[in-house]
Amino acid sequence: MLKELLKNYGPIWELWWDGANGEGPNGKKQVYDWQRYEKTVRDISPSTLIFSDIGPDIRWVGNEKGIAGDPYWNFLDTTGFKRGLGAPPTDTLNQGNYYGKQWIPAECDVSIRPGWFWHEKENDKVKSAEQLFDLYLKSVGRGANLLLNVPPDRRGLIHEKDSISLIGFKELRENNFKENILKGADTYYQFSQKDFRSKPLLLRGFDTTAAYYGINLQNFIVDFKKPVTINCIALKEAIHLGQTVRKFSIVLYNGDKPIGEVQGTSVGRKRILTFPTTTITSFRVYLEDAQGNDNIRGIAAYLIDDKLIEK
Repeated sequence: MLKELLKNYGPIWELWWDGANGEGPNGKKQVYDWQRYEKTVRDISPSTLIFSDIGPDIRWVGNEKGIAGDPYWNFLDTTGFKRGLGAPPTDTLNQGNYYGKQWIPAECDVSIRPGWFWHEKENDKVKSAEQLFDLYLKSVGRGANLLLNVPPDRRGLIHEKDSISLIGFKELRENNFKENILKGADTYYQFSQKDFRSKPLLLRGFDTTAAYYGINLQNFIVDFKKPVTINCIALKEAIHLGQTVRKFSIVLYNGDKPIGEVQGTSVGRKRILTFPTTTITSFRVYLEDAQGNDNIRGIAAYLIDDKLIEK
């Protein structure tokens, strides 16, 4: 059975185990040969992601609420820890380790219902589209993965209440992230005489395949041709170069006057920040990067529904 699943669904199939030895039906302790399982998976389907508290590919996020830490690091130290009962503390799993040695991203698991299985009495307790959007901001919007459990009912189908919520969630994402307001903006770096004297300056690109990003600058400006109204900014780090941004701030301007500031910690694959709706003419991004490089490869700004601003 395992062999057939891996052959047929290897690239998307995720093998779960926690490594803890449990009690069998006869009360006797069961011992699982996890190394053999893992070797079998690697031999048959190398692309399958193996999940546990300490990877090797992806890790538990430390809760079943669907929420990643802030900050959130894809790195994790696994030395001295084991799967299951010997796992790192939940707050470590939630945030990761900034100086961690292994690249083990977190998966934010949560159910659309109060529990993991379908119960008729919970049909009126399905998470709303707005609640799912909030979880999206607190998982994907912090650089992690979101794993949403949707259990089938006794017919083997997704219940109507769940379907309505899922369709609404899809529409909220599509409608609110449809128009990147930055498409008509100018983006440029802040230079100073000190930058020219002390740092080697190289041209860089915003493509995801570049081997390196060569401008050793921390700050850049986004300038609009006319005032715009926004309440959401998304940053993307050049994740193929690692994860290095550990703190940043975004200062909002109306003309030459600063009118607000948004602060953040990690960026990673994607960081979505929401804030009170504001009309601006420009904003400046200030990065604190451990490696001294600006590895931001993408930026976007949106005007989303005020009701969807992160709770």
